[in-house]
Parts: sequence; C-alpha cells; structure tokens
Amino acid sequence: MVHSVFFSVLLALALAFSTAVTACTPSDKAALLSFRQALNDPYLGIFNTWKGEDCCANWYGVTCNPETKRVADVILRGESEDPIFERAGRSGHMTGYISPSICALDRLTTLVVADWKAISGEIPPCITSLSQLRILDLIGNTISGRIPADIGSLSRLTVLNLADNQISGEIPASIVNLNKLMHLELRNNRLSGVIPSDIGKLSMVSRVLFSGNQLTGTIPSSFANIYRLADLDLSLNQLTGTIPSQFGSMPVLSTLNLDSNHLSGEIPANLLSNSRLNILNLSRNSLEGHLPDVFTQKTYFTVIDLSNNYLRGAIPRSLAAARYIGHLDLSHNHLCGPVPKSPPFDRLGSSSFASNDCL
Repeated sequence: MVHSVFFSVLLALALAFSTAVTACTPSDKAALLSFRQALNDPYLGIFNTWKGEDCCANWYGVTCNPETKRVADVILRGESEDPIFERAGRSGHMTGYISPSICALDRLTTLVVADWKAISGEIPPCITSLSQLRILDLIGNTISGRIPADIGSLSRLTVLNLADNQISGEIPASIVNLNKLMHLELRNNRLSGVIPSDIGKLSMVSRVLFSGNQLTGTIPSSFANIYRLADLDLSLNQLTGTIPSQFGSMPVLSTLNLDSNHLSGEIPANLLSNSRLNILNLSRNSLEGHLPDVFTQKTYFTVIDLSNNYLRGAIPRSLAAARYIGHLDLSHNHLCGPVPKSPPFDRLGSSSFASNDCL
C-alpha cells in the first residue's frame, strides 16, 4: 500500500515536470499577450496565431529554448518573404508601441520589431534589464524618446540597430561598455550632441552607422583603435574639426563616409594610400589643401567622392597608376591644370571635374 502511494506521488511529479517542460511558462505567455495588446496589425493578422496554451508552438515570430521552454526570441519583421506577406500582397504596417511587458521575458536573447513604419512610443527603459539579450533591432519605425542611459549594461549585446526612427537626445556614454557589440546602427534619427570620445572601446564592432543625425563636435580618433571596423558612416551630421590621420592606418576599414558635415583641414595622405579602403566619400565639407600624390598600383577604389570642398592645386599624376578607380568626383573645388588622358580619366565624364577654377 505504501509502495503504491509512493509510486503514485512519483508519477504525479513526473507528469507535472513533463508538463512544465513541454509548454511555455504562464508568465511568458502572459507577457507576450500583454505585449500584443499594445500593437495593432490591421493587414497581416500575424497575431491571430498567438492562441492556444503553448506560446512555444506556432506563435508567429516566437521561438523558445527547447530545453527550458522559456521564450528566447521574438522576431517580428514588417518586410519579409514569409508566406503570410505573400498572401497579403503587401509589406507590413503596424501601429501601437512596444509595451514594457516585453521585459518580463527575462530569458529573451533576440528582440526584433523592425520595419513596421508606424510603431511609435519610446524604448522601454526596462529593456536594459534583459541580461541575456544579444540582438535588439527596432529599425524602421517611428520610435521617439531617448536611448536608455544604461544601454551599456546589456553586456551580451552583439547587434544594436535603432536606425530609421525619431530617436532624440545624445548617444549614451555607457554605450562604449558593450564590449561584445559587432553591429551598431543609429542612422536616420534625431540624435544630437557628441560622439563619445572613448567609442574605440567597442573592440569587436565591424560596422558603425551614425549618418543622418544632428551630431556635433569632432570625430573621435579612438575609432582607429577598433581593429575590426570595416564600415564607418558619419555622413549627414554637423561634425567639425579635421579627419583623424589615424584612419589611414586602420587595417580592415573598407568604407568611410564622412560627407555632408563641416569638416576642415587637409585630407590625410595615408587615407588615400590605404590599400584596404575602397569607398571614400568626403564630399560637401570644407576640406582644403592639395590632393596628396600618393596613389600606387595597390590603389583600388570603387568610389572616391571629394566634391564640394575647397581643394586646390593639380590632379595628382599618380592617380593614373591606380589599379582601379570606379567612380571619381572632384567637382566643385578649386583645382587647376590639365585632366590626364590616361585611365581612369579616359572613361570619366566631364561632370567629375565640373566647377573647378581652371581644369
């Protein structure tokens, strides 16, 4: 009798444990449903799949850890090749806001709410309590307010993409503490103030895209400390000062866009002789001096745009030695002298040299 009672208790515990690990937790389900209530999807009906007891089973965009059955990923993209978009014959359009209830998903590693065009409100400050978060992607909405000041506490974050929103305020100083970050994209917002001077602490980052904001101050030379940095875009801001000469020594930098700022001084010679760099846009600044005559057979640029500056002197003869120059724009400067007839000049249109003093 005692043996059968003991066995019954064990069986009940086993069944309870089995139930616990085969369905999402009630707290995670409640958090998702509260998150859903703050959003309105009038066209695709993706939230129609958010029903049933188990949020780990066939809830659109929700993925759970297979062992713990805790919600690990919430990925909702407004532009996708998923059949639900093909059936609707359109991209997504969602209104509402990101509810703080998302922060109750304390095992969340990925949060993507991207390209819905009309999701507004602010980034919930509690987002920085999600200690497991690796990807935060909110691109392509109308989110406003500020980036949470303690964003740097997300120590596991590898991707931070807040581009194409209406976020204002300064870039938080704590952002430099994201030492696992590989992709940082804040372009096309309303950010102001200066770029943190110690941005070079982001030692793992390969892309930094800050274009289309209202950033002021000088370009931190510490960017050059980021060994893996391949793509740096600071264009369409209000940056002043000179281009750090250290940029010419960066080992993997391939794209540098600094156009449409208020930069002055001369173009660092080692920037043009850096054989790794193949897209360089310094147009629409106040750069002056002569073009450095430093091009070699290792030079390979798909784009060099130095237009709309105050450059003077002659076109460097060594440009003819370059292995490849795809697009060259020297227009709207104060250059003088003959335009060489040899490659790459023989296939460039007159617009590449227009509005100079005496070319």
